[in-house]
Amino acid sequence: MHRNPLTIHPEENLVQAISMIVEYKLTGITVTDHDGAVVGILSELDCIQAVLAAIYNEGDPEHVLVEDAMKSDVNTCVSTDSIVEIAQDLVKTKQRRRPVVENGRLVGQVSSNNVLWALMEHSRRKYLGRS
Repeated sequence: MHRNPLTIHPEENLVQAISMIVEYKLTGITVTDHDGAVVGILSELDCIQAVLAAIYNEGDPEHVLVEDAMKSDVNTCVSTDSIVEIAQDLVKTKQRRRPVVENGRLVGQVSSNNVLWALMEHSRRKYLGRS
């Protein structure tokens, strides 16, 4: 789990979100309100779709807000959730990240990369324990 992941607010400009995603080599970013509650997820594909829509409609991507492009239906987890359950849910929902929430506030994020590493470590320990 990544503690204190990068976030953005829904009223921020989409171009700012895209800059963060590109600069930090993210596949998406969690959208929070000013109290730290998760209100959405913004993926690279959401950004591409919003920019294309703005261009197609002869608009300016500079005027698109994060809240216009983000998905507000967010699956979250808590720090006590099993990595296997999180992995199964990521696969089922075809999502690459899961915000970790405690007491209604974002405390971390589990990425598909985190899950893959944890599953491999689990398998490695299990295999070495039987040898």
